[in-house]
Amino acid sequence: MTKINENLTFETLMKKIKTYITDQEKLELITQAYDLANNKHYGQFRRSGESYITHPLNVAYILTEINADYETLCAALLHDVVEDCNVTLEEIQEQFGDNIKILVDGVTKINKLSFGAEKEAELANQRKILVGLADDVRVIIVKLADRLHNMRTLWAIPEPRQKAKAKETLDILVPIAHRLGMYKIKSELEDLSLRYYKPEVYFGIVERLNKTKQERDKIVKEMLTSVSQLLDENNIKHEIKGRAKSIYSIYNKMDKGKSFNDIYDLNALRIFVNTIPECYQVLGIIHSKYTPKPNRFKDYIAMPKSNMYQSLHTTIFGNNGYLFEIQIRTYKMDEIAENGIASHWSYKEGNKKTMQDIMEKKLFFFKSIMELQEENDQEFVESVKQDVFENTIYVFTPNGNVIELPNGATPLDFAYKVHTDVGNTTVGALVNDNIVPLTYQLKTNDIVKINTSKNSSPNRQWLNIVKTHQAKNKIKNYFNKIEKNEFIKKGEEALIRELKRKKIKENEFLNETNIEKILTAYKLKNIEELYTNIGSNKIVVGSIINLITKEEKTKEEIVLDKIQNKSLEKENAKTDVIVEGIDNIKINISACCNPIPGDNIMGYITKGSGISIHIDTCPNIRNAEERLIDVHWNKTTTKRYPVNLLVTTNNTKNILVDIIAKTTNNNITVTSINVLNENTRYKLTILVENKEILTKLINDLNSIPDTIKIERLMQ
Repeated sequence: MTKINENLTFETLMKKIKTYITDQEKLELITQAYDLANNKHYGQFRRSGESYITHPLNVAYILTEINADYETLCAALLHDVVEDCNVTLEEIQEQFGDNIKILVDGVTKINKLSFGAEKEAELANQRKILVGLADDVRVIIVKLADRLHNMRTLWAIPEPRQKAKAKETLDILVPIAHRLGMYKIKSELEDLSLRYYKPEVYFGIVERLNKTKQERDKIVKEMLTSVSQLLDENNIKHEIKGRAKSIYSIYNKMDKGKSFNDIYDLNALRIFVNTIPECYQVLGIIHSKYTPKPNRFKDYIAMPKSNMYQSLHTTIFGNNGYLFEIQIRTYKMDEIAENGIASHWSYKEGNKKTMQDIMEKKLFFFKSIMELQEENDQEFVESVKQDVFENTIYVFTPNGNVIELPNGATPLDFAYKVHTDVGNTTVGALVNDNIVPLTYQLKTNDIVKINTSKNSSPNRQWLNIVKTHQAKNKIKNYFNKIEKNEFIKKGEEALIRELKRKKIKENEFLNETNIEKILTAYKLKNIEELYTNIGSNKIVVGSIINLITKEEKTKEEIVLDKIQNKSLEKENAKTDVIVEGIDNIKINISACCNPIPGDNIMGYITKGSGISIHIDTCPNIRNAEERLIDVHWNKTTTKRYPVNLLVTTNNTKNILVDIIAKTTNNNITVTSINVLNENTRYKLTILVENKEILTKLINDLNSIPDTIKIERLMQ
């Protein structure tokens, strides 16, 4: 990155702009932006002593080095006028249009933020806030250029503020620049930050580099000549340069325990060619003469980084045994490596594509941010930290598409990354053609195939398996939606049942006036929320009816209110099922539908045999509203309950062994098996603790080849 001084003029800036922007209207708008900024900043000075206008000029000049478009350059020139000069956004919009107004507004919002934290979670949150304020990726790019010029003049502020600003840059802005792939800006920000944050370390490295510079320059020059001659002999058109290691990257490696002399790429060459095949050809030619250092080859062409970086990296034993890191890339790859997403200003496909379009398709960072906007703050922090800023792996779909995931991700993370429906219907996974458990940790280069079944659904235990917050949220959303729908249905049925019991007409009770009165009394938004509260036992049905009819509560209703206000620990632990408002009554689990914990249940008042417990959809209680009573499972029960399953296959061979294996793996007891229809249908009676375990077993049984259907039987 070229250093800019305080003598930069608008004429110099325009000369640079005109090398790639020729549209006269766009150039005129840039001139207008400068005139407004120059006029409004007149009489203002920076702490370094120069006129304030030199700052927006330098920010704009930095952006010309990545061929920024005219709107971004206008925003760079105007980025401080709203905050420092009392110019309104409406004035910006009127003179320069919506897009430039949005960019200036975004930079203004970001500049008002005060960053600073020690914990990584807090830093991740601050990065999230910064990115969240940017509706357009160009806002972030202007901010990076703004900070770069400020870092170049950081000597003008007191030392404590120098350190604070340098640390903020390293913690907040450098990771974002890295994610955007803007290496040139990132590298200079890192070096300048180290210069002020740890000056003794910075100048110590500079001194050691200076002492060895003459010797290293000689070694690099000799190696450059040798490699260039080798490529010429093989008729490879190329360009080759010595590459200087940044001071901050040297510091990073030394900070991890390496000695100065053990940093391999202090001696480095970068080779440029025209095509991708030539990159691999150059690699082969170099390896044919120079011995490569084991485990130091990386192919970022076949496997690009998430910030679009592509290059071949190899470390070789060069002339006289000196280690050299060689980077091989095309000229286009180099532009992307230096400027990341901003390189698309130079390489956009025609005039129809905008930076925002490219961001939508290319930038995992912003895609991840968009996917995570619905989370609460702490979950969002963890998401940004885990899904965006930590190391990633790259795995393949069977069709060869690359999927980016965080380290430690599982096949379930992969499935939900592909599509929510794929995740929700997952029954198993193949990795590199081998069956693996859903807990398997994926590795870079794995080829992952997900087996699905339309009859399958998520298991709550998956929340302990998945790594990405995206997957966790999709699983949570699935169960929240089901639970809410179940509560709504249960609540509506409970209210209607009680109205019938009291011989109150439903349409008269649930008129607009009464509904409004009920919602106001309980501070609810709509009738669905009312049903949800009834279904989840937060509101007693009798109290709602009494609110409208003004009836006195019965003794049973008073007892019911008291029971529902007690903590879970005070539930009756003597029975499997709690009958609302009634203690010490005989309970029977119905054999017709075999309910288990997790099923929605109802109590049926029998004649002389206590309460019979049924699944609420059991056909045997469909027309028995007068004898039904609200019940729920005792959360302390650990018993196992019988369930009847019918397994249908299209395999005439006996697959009973596979079925038994699945039940054994899930620690489920099979009490009986009946073989039906010449080994194609099996009736199983099993013992399970709850519906969650049953669902997992059904999913596992569905994963058996040739399985057609699994049915839970009711008599």
